[in-house]
Amino acid sequence: MDALSIEGTPKTPTVRFDASRGLIEIKGRSIPENSIEFYRPLVEWLEAYAKETKAQTLVNIQLEYFNTSSSKCILDVFKKLENIHKGGSEVTINWFYDEDDEDMLEAGQDYESIIHVPFKMMEVAG
Repeated sequence: MDALSIEGTPKTPTVRFDASRGLIEIKGRSIPENSIEFYRPLVEWLEAYAKETKAQTLVNIQLEYFNTSSSKCILDVFKKLENIHKGGSEVTINWFYDEDDEDMLEAGQDYESIIHVPFKMMEVAG
């Protein structure tokens, strides 16, 4: 299965999905013009990955900011990861946030309360 790699821009995050390593990373800002369009390939990749997952899948999310429309799309990504977790792959989500960014910590905690996948809140020194 091919890796999915999208270079970040000032409005979109860097995306690195590597099936061979069971590694999924989203990093940067997420304020795309069309969130659904941007996140569609990520969701589709995860649907394909769900058919041939690794025993362990590590997810690193390090967003400095995301808008409301991105938050729904990120939830869609997490729901696919939840299905992968239910399917028997051990999924761990590392939610990175700057130590002085309470909003991003709370956003991670909100996702954690919705999605039944182990979350680790990872504070990053600013």
